[in-house]
Amino acid sequence: MRSLGKTGESVSALGLGCMGMVGWYGARDDKEAAATLNRALDLGINHLDTAAVYQDGASERFVGECIRKRRQEVFLATKCGLARTHSGAIGADNHPRTIRASCDASLQRLGVDHIDLLYLHRIDPAVPITESMGAMGDLVTAGKIRYIGLSEASPITLRRAHALHPVAALQSELSPWTRSACRPSLEVCRELGIGFVAYSPLGRGFLTGAIGSAAELAADDTRRLFPRFQPDNLDRNLVVAQRLKELARRVGCTPAQLSLAWVLAQWEGVLPIPGTKKRRYLDENAAATDIRLSPEQLAAIEREVPEDLVQGERYPDSMLGTLNV
Repeated sequence: MRSLGKTGESVSALGLGCMGMVGWYGARDDKEAAATLNRALDLGINHLDTAAVYQDGASERFVGECIRKRRQEVFLATKCGLARTHSGAIGADNHPRTIRASCDASLQRLGVDHIDLLYLHRIDPAVPITESMGAMGDLVTAGKIRYIGLSEASPITLRRAHALHPVAALQSELSPWTRSACRPSLEVCRELGIGFVAYSPLGRGFLTGAIGSAAELAADDTRRLFPRFQPDNLDRNLVVAQRLKELARRVGCTPAQLSLAWVLAQWEGVLPIPGTKKRRYLDENAAATDIRLSPEQLAAIEREVPEDLVQGERYPDSMLGTLNV
């Protein structure tokens, strides 16, 4: 267990990202995904993370159904602030009316009377942070949510938001192949006592070593849209996966466990939320919490897997515009 910032809340050191439970990374298997989510709760992994925009609400409905009889065991996080435009594209919308409506819709889809942690999924430059944080604060006062989070917020935005209402957590990408992008905000979290929830700590599955070529990705696997998974970049990024595999062999663990142990070692306030929809991977990930990397092992990862070895942006151009940098 680890503390969630200065909230006094204790959550599992390793959470479960639920974005891929009902698609996104290939075909659905609701039976195995539900078994995986319940297995997580059995293991004491109580921090579940979803979002309104994931599969247009299907992820929330799925999670809600799975936890219906186990709500008291769950620290439930979801997100608002991203919405589909008339053209089908996804863009930030942090208007107070949208935040309120999105929260009510999430509560209904999840089948719960409150959300433990609600994030602004992305920061909307068209809406002053005072207005969006005011709406989030009103949801706390109304008892609809317990804590406020931000996702992919810059240090400046994070400071401004926290000054208006305590921010419990910042969610940003962090893994052995994505480090520098979040470092400034991570340092602000350390300074202010804000929890740092690390998404994609396994590089969307690539750092496990399970992907050998772009051809192995299903036709409907959304990773095909991401630059690092484009054939030319992916082929060169295999060096990253191979080096992590060798480092993991020296430590005596799997590449996935090494990556998660590295993320956990960055700061005691970091809470990684690897996603999986299969029990065997969940069990493998869970065992990473027992690994303590030495300073020498951490230095070896930094030295042998430098970030400039990674080829490709972490998001396609169409999504880079939603990041608050």
